[in-house]
This record gives sequence, C-alpha cells and structure tokens, in this order.
Amino acid sequence: MTESTISSTKGNLLSANNALDFGVKSWFAIALIGQWAFAVYIFTIYVLTFLTSLEPQNFTPAPGFKKAQGFDLVLFFAHIVPAIYLSLFGMLQLVPKIRNRYRKFHRINGQIFFVIGLLGASTGLFLQWARETHGSAAASLGITLNGILIILAIFFAWRYAIQKRFDLHMRWAIHAFILVNGVWTFRLYLMGWYMVNQGPNGNTKNVDGPMDIFLSFACYLLPMAIVELYFWLKKQNQSNRIWIATAAVAFGAVVTFIGVVSAILAMWSPRISNVLNAI
Repeated sequence: MTESTISSTKGNLLSANNALDFGVKSWFAIALIGQWAFAVYIFTIYVLTFLTSLEPQNFTPAPGFKKAQGFDLVLFFAHIVPAIYLSLFGMLQLVPKIRNRYRKFHRINGQIFFVIGLLGASTGLFLQWARETHGSAAASLGITLNGILIILAIFFAWRYAIQKRFDLHMRWAIHAFILVNGVWTFRLYLMGWYMVNQGPNGNTKNVDGPMDIFLSFACYLLPMAIVELYFWLKKQNQSNRIWIATAAVAFGAVVTFIGVVSAILAMWSPRISNVLNAI
C-alpha cells in the first residue's frame, strides 16, 4: 500500500469519525431539549396544579390517572412525578466530560437514576396489570416488555459498575437510559407520526391500533438497535462501516427531532398553557 493510499484511508476514516461524532452530539442536543421540555410539562401538569389547588385530573391526558383515587392516585404520582428528575439530570450521565471530571456526581446521580427507574418500572407494571389500566393485550405487552427490560438493564449496569468493568457498564447504562425513557420516546414517535401523516394513520382513540402497537415496541427497541449498531460498527475501524453508523445515528436524530417538535407543539405546550391560564 502506497503512502498516498494510506494517507487517503486515514483521511476518510477521520472524516467518517468526525461525521459520526457530530451526529451523536446532534442527537444528544435534540433529545436534551425534549427531555427538559418534558420535565417542564410534568412539573406543570402534576406538581404546579397540586401546589395551586387545581385538580391534575382536569389537565392530564392519562385516562388511568383521571379515574385514580386513594392508593392508586399515590402510585400514579410515584410513577410520574420522579420523571422530572430523570428528564432534568438523566442525560448528564452520558456526557464524557461530566463523567470523567465529576465522578462522585456521576456515581450519585446514576444511583438516583437507577432507583427512580426501578420505581417507575415496578409501579408502571403494577398499574398496567393489577389495576387493569391496559388497553389491548398487544399494546400492553409492549409496555410490559419495556418494564421488564428496564429492571434487567439496570441490574447489569449496576453489576458491571461494582465490578469496575466500565465498558460494559456504559453499554448497559445507555440501554437503561433508553428503556427508562421508553414512554417519553413513545410520545415523541406518536406525535411525530401524527405530524408526518397530518393526523392518525393506523391509530385509535384507545391507542391500540396497529401503528400504536408497533410504536409501543419501537419506542425502545429501535434506539437500542441503533446504539448496538453504533458500538459494533465503531469497532470495525473502516470508514465505509462508520458511515453506515453515521447514517443510522442521523436517522435516529431526525426521528427524535420530528418527535420533539411535534410533542412540544401538539401535546405539551397546549396543556401547559391550559394550566397557566387556570391559575
């Protein structure tokens, strides 16, 4: 291999890695905006209403919450309100500079994230089945699989952190992050689907249409698949394969962008405005 060929190969590899790095950072920035917007939405609908003596049931879109009373209402709050913390601080776990410079914060924040994630998974599974808040069996299986995978991913991420096998810990922690945010991603995908189609297409009012069922699984399996593809192709150290990873990450970023814009405009902002107008 000639020197010019080697130089060209290195140049192509550098360009591919730079493009991949830009794609990952773009996806992160888009998701961060969506996460913080969701935190504001949850705080407004469930906390601000409570603090101002309004009824959250009058503003929430969740049918199960509207009907909840007593212990079930407490469970709903325990399931929903901690998502504020997850949305505000969860993505900070994925920032290398924070992870490396502020290790104590990374460790404590990660432990809180895992505990809240387990709380959300357990309360969600209980409400889904014990309180019969589920719709169709197929859609409920998507949510149930999500809850089970949350528990497994957090177990392995925690286990590998204790064993100081940080490469595996990071991999499982990323999957745990995706799974814990499965319901958030479902909202993005659903609103994005509505925007692209200018309305529902394969969806029902009970959220049990064929597209609803598909999205109930895709909301976490799709980003997990993209992450696994990223890790595998990144190891190949070949520019053409890294470009494939870049394309997959770019696809994930575009889908997330459409979803974030759609959710903010069609779901979160109108309901936040309703609460603020009622105060």
